Amino acid sequence: MLENFIWEKVVLRKLSCHYQTKEPLSEDMCDKLAATKNENSGIHNMRQLQFGVLDQTIHNVSFADAKNVRTADVLKELAPLYAGVPMTPGTNFAASFGHIAGGYDAQYYGYLWSEVFSDDMFASVFMKAKDGPFDKDAGLKYRKCILQPGGSRDAVDMLRDFLGRDPTQEAFLSAKGCTPNTN
Repeated sequence: MLENFIWEKVVLRKLSCHYQTKEPLSEDMCDKLAATKNENSGIHNMRQLQFGVLDQTIHNVSFADAKNVRTADVLKELAPLYAGVPMTPGTNFAASFGHIAGGYDAQYYGYLWSEVFSDDMFASVFMKAKDGPFDKDAGLKYRKCILQPGGSRDAVDMLRDFLGRDPTQEAFLSAKGCTPNTN
């Protein structure tokens, strides 16, 4: 969630300076940096979707059928759909993708899902606060509702307390430069 802050011009200027002159970044430089925020975000997010679908696909088979799952074949089907290009013949990315067998157990989608939540939190609370990303009350609310309980409460309950409602995807789509389809 904290990654959202750095894309705000007011934060960039406060946290940055030239290594020799100690002058903060210029308005122009901050504008240029902010303009790069969504560079390649479509590719990045489609890649995350591909990894999540791969993880769900190979973990959605019975134990008896697991020995017959060929991840290279699954990737061969998924890559054109999500990456827009075929897998390189003779390769199997999944064989070195540690998240698949490293304890995530069909939960890789959580990476992208957490962005939906964090973008909603940032846009709905911090950016609507009186002092924007530096608002003390918003920061205290984040500490009280999210950081303080830690793992002692279900995450979605903490999120609802922080937002004052159920989370939505609108801020995520907006943060990626997309306009939600209202049809």
